[in-house]
Amino acid sequence: MWVSFEVHPLQNNRYTVVRCEKPVVDKRAVKNSSGISETRYVISSLIELGDVTWEIELTLANRDSMGYRMLLGRSGMADRLLIDPSQSLCLGDISADKLENFYGTDRPERSGLKIGLLASNINLYSNQRILETGEERGHEMVFLDIKQCYMKLDAKHPEARYRGGKTLNDFDSIITRIKPSVTFYGCALARQFESMNVLSMNSSDAIIKSRDKLFSLQLMLTKGINIPTTGFAKSPIDTGDLIEMVGGAPLIVKLLEGTQGRGVVLAETKKAAESVINAFKALQANLLVQEFIKEADGKDLRCFVINGKVVASIQRTAAPGEFRANLHQGGTASVVKITPDERKLAVAAAKVLGLNIAGVDIVRSKKGPLLLEVNSSPGLEGIETATGKDIAGLMISSIERKLGWKRKLGSTQLAD
Repeated sequence: MWVSFEVHPLQNNRYTVVRCEKPVVDKRAVKNSSGISETRYVISSLIELGDVTWEIELTLANRDSMGYRMLLGRSGMADRLLIDPSQSLCLGDISADKLENFYGTDRPERSGLKIGLLASNINLYSNQRILETGEERGHEMVFLDIKQCYMKLDAKHPEARYRGGKTLNDFDSIITRIKPSVTFYGCALARQFESMNVLSMNSSDAIIKSRDKLFSLQLMLTKGINIPTTGFAKSPIDTGDLIEMVGGAPLIVKLLEGTQGRGVVLAETKKAAESVINAFKALQANLLVQEFIKEADGKDLRCFVINGKVVASIQRTAAPGEFRANLHQGGTASVVKITPDERKLAVAAAKVLGLNIAGVDIVRSKKGPLLLEVNSSPGLEGIETATGKDIAGLMISSIERKLGWKRKLGSTQLAD
């Protein structure tokens, strides 16, 4: 038996591909970094390190979402290498010119779409993955820094422009990944592209709805979607009744403008709850008070929804000493099988807000699944790493389907 596979030899580069074929040595069950067992093909290959070459066995896996394209394990190093963890690049780095001469610089033919990524930080994992994946599929990917864009409002000829006066009038689609601090301006830009008949994967209206936590929860309730009991009040006089309204302490206090777990506090006693709530109100901050789901035990579900379908789901577990699962604050992620009710809830929540791409957070309770919130710019790193799924590729594929674009494969055009 033989196996064919592709290698991406350069880090952070998906358009340079080496296609290979090798005899299969074995098939083995291997646990990935998330502890999930999967069956992998095993091949034999030569490894060259400096002036030494020897034979090793490699298991083949999709490592697109991993930090490195290949890991050399202890069996490949046994009786040959000694490791000094304080050292790196002992043989020297490889120059860009040498890599270019060895692998070539051919990029995919730009026969595809022109897709803009409207965001703030090009170096974020999620943004890099989207740009690389789009390029690999033959599209022209352009990063648009929100703060460097501006617009011309005109009934007949609306325009969006980039620093230096470059006109942005030839895009087929834009992917909106707008961070909370630039929601107003980012959504104004998204509306501008929409007025130019450019497909926006998440519309400005949908993003605005998702960013207003109170409004989004009110919308969910009108559609019969269950949420934890939640209270909202402006006056400090109502603090005591507000606490009792959600079942008393312990309870959760959330800033309406918080994100990635910031601005979320667990108040374990009534006195602590009163102190936190009144402190936030004194700062003129808008906040929600929400019942604490004790049986969740610091865990929640993140469902990634694309065009009305849950394409991946993970369970997030809080870091030791924390009450809320958050991957940005030391939490961990693992693959989980969600129930039909949880899947239905995630799809319905994204639909209520009109989001084509959404991260839907759900908590399991005695009353059944409850919606925590919906994220219009969900991160890819945690869910891709845990599940091994190419979420960025699914996002690009979704744009292709919406625009009716067919990907070329040799001389044949295929629809994904």
